[in-house]
Amino acid sequence: MIGFYKKNMEYLSETATNPDRRRYAVPEEAPRHYIDMEEYGDSAWVKLPKYWNQAVEKFGEDTLKAHGIVPWHIARMFNQLKESFLLNDPERILRCSAELGHYVGDAHVPLHTTRNYNGQLTGQKGIHAFWESRLPELFFDKYDFFVGKAFYVSDPHQAAWEAVRTSHALVDSVLNVEKILSTGSSIKFNYETKGKQTVKVYSVAFSRSYHEKLGGMVERRFRASIKMTGDLWYTAWVDAGQPDLRRLINYKPTEDELKNREEEMKKWKERNFASREHEENE
Repeated sequence: MIGFYKKNMEYLSETATNPDRRRYAVPEEAPRHYIDMEEYGDSAWVKLPKYWNQAVEKFGEDTLKAHGIVPWHIARMFNQLKESFLLNDPERILRCSAELGHYVGDAHVPLHTTRNYNGQLTGQKGIHAFWESRLPELFFDKYDFFVGKAFYVSDPHQAAWEAVRTSHALVDSVLNVEKILSTGSSIKFNYETKGKQTVKVYSVAFSRSYHEKLGGMVERRFRASIKMTGDLWYTAWVDAGQPDLRRLINYKPTEDELKNREEEMKKWKERNFASREHEENE
């Protein structure tokens, strides 16, 4: 597997951001990136079925989509990847692998599991991009992303829910630590030039203090998402009968595939649908 994936690393990296691009062009895309656990009450982990059809039967599809569906969508993407391996379809394998990794990453971000996703309910507007973008931007080079070999996941549905459960348990820390550090801070924000724009950002000093107070949380969530992505890729391949990917290693997209990618990109850039507030501001 490693030879096939390494050969196509550039395409995987590019394609991994496609779900974010689709949020503004495809109305059903946005709910796939999050789940607001508080909407289901204190017993959410007991009440919410881990299988989509059972959840729809219990709550209705409209209710589920209104509050986000990321754990169920991870399972759906896993099944699509498994089918791609069964079909020996290199373009589909790569696309599903990249997009599965995107949703897995989202499930590992604490603020993707709460209705207070951007601190808008607690006077902490902007904290989403702070945790998810600003901190990695500043401290990424200090993170260790070697997470070891992939292992078979016996229950991908449960793995998706466990990722969400662990993320949600961190929400209070993400918010409370920022709130405490903000009290009386005179160095919280400054301005930086990015490209041709001067933008307001969390200061390096404040970011470093917050990052340290979180005690390695951001790096741990990155590592966990990497591990889970690799595990699910490997599991889908095993469940599909371990097809020989060496036969696909020299895959090159056809003219039709390249044209479809270009047309999709044009459509997504039209931004016909609003997304969540923090995404509009990023």
